[in-house]
Amino acid sequence: MNKLSNTFDIVIEQSFDFLSSEYAELFDRSAATAFQHPVWLHSLYTRLAPETGATPLVVVVRHRATGALAMVLPLLRIRRGPIRTVEFADLRVSDYLAPVCSPDVFSQLLDDAAACAQIRRLVRPFDLLRMVKLPDGRLPIEDLLAASRRVAMDTNAYATVLVAPFEQWRASTLDRSYQKELAKKRRQLEKKGALSFSCCGDSASVLEALDVMRKFRGPRFHAQGDGDLLQRSEYYGFYSAVALGGLGSFVRLYAMKMDGEVIAAVLGLCHQGSFLIIMSAFDIAGDKSQSLGALMFEQVARDCIERGDRMLDFTIGDEPYKKLFGGQPSPMWEVTQAGSAAGAIALFALKQAPWLKLAAKRLSDLRFQPARSPTPTR
Repeated sequence: MNKLSNTFDIVIEQSFDFLSSEYAELFDRSAATAFQHPVWLHSLYTRLAPETGATPLVVVVRHRATGALAMVLPLLRIRRGPIRTVEFADLRVSDYLAPVCSPDVFSQLLDDAAACAQIRRLVRPFDLLRMVKLPDGRLPIEDLLAASRRVAMDTNAYATVLVAPFEQWRASTLDRSYQKELAKKRRQLEKKGALSFSCCGDSASVLEALDVMRKFRGPRFHAQGDGDLLQRSEYYGFYSAVALGGLGSFVRLYAMKMDGEVIAAVLGLCHQGSFLIIMSAFDIAGDKSQSLGALMFEQVARDCIERGDRMLDFTIGDEPYKKLFGGQPSPMWEVTQAGSAAGAIALFALKQAPWLKLAAKRLSDLRFQPARSPTPTR
């Protein structure tokens, strides 16, 4: 007979309320990232998951003595072809993934063999357990789920430390020749019309900027051979819901305008003194030679410093411009575990043939197939 924990009550709550006050309190005292924020996960589970055929798998752990939340593990069941996967709630929109739990409570869970065994039972069945985008130095989810040791991903995250005043940060971070180049580009741009920069403060300006972002990003990503998420209605709805739901607190959407028309925009999240850039768009066709992206990031850094932010996080991706702005690389990690013979074969193939990793990524980037009929999982 399976022994239950004497300390924790552990269940699956598919309709867990991420906007509840108890989750907000847990999140605030946890080691989670901006991508487990109440607004972010509420929008992901209510908007994206149903549209993509992903099934919520939210592991909820409570202290038995008080009923208070101890941990929330936001997962999804996703079928990719014949392979049944269990993954963090991501769906291509989250950069950093982590359990929502304090380090102390997480240690207590790891020391509770019955609790660990119960969580592992609830997460099954799966062919492949796939935990990617794990930030450096976060809670060891692999120990909780009895998975293999984490391995480094082939990409890094980048962030730059901010110091006040802006002029000091700029002088100490940007190469002097690059500073001169950006100043020249800005003067050239100002000669073309009335240039302005602002943080969107109402729903109308947010939706205006998002619409322009969608217009600018479509041709750019199509030319690179990849699809842009904003072109898909379910993802546009997700980002709109997050931007509007977090306006003024969790989310900032910056816009640069020329004669009143948006020519560049940056969308990001605010978390624990950091501003995390998650999406940007620029009028490359209209101002291709003006380095709009670099000028925009410079202004974003200025505003963040004036607000008292301590870090500008460019998130995942090894694009060269991040180092130009002082971005320092931080490794990202992944954890995988086979749960069946089919999963073992798939995992072995991915580890043995690097080109299959690219194929798997492209497969996961495709639109998830709608769920045909519900299949009992437990």
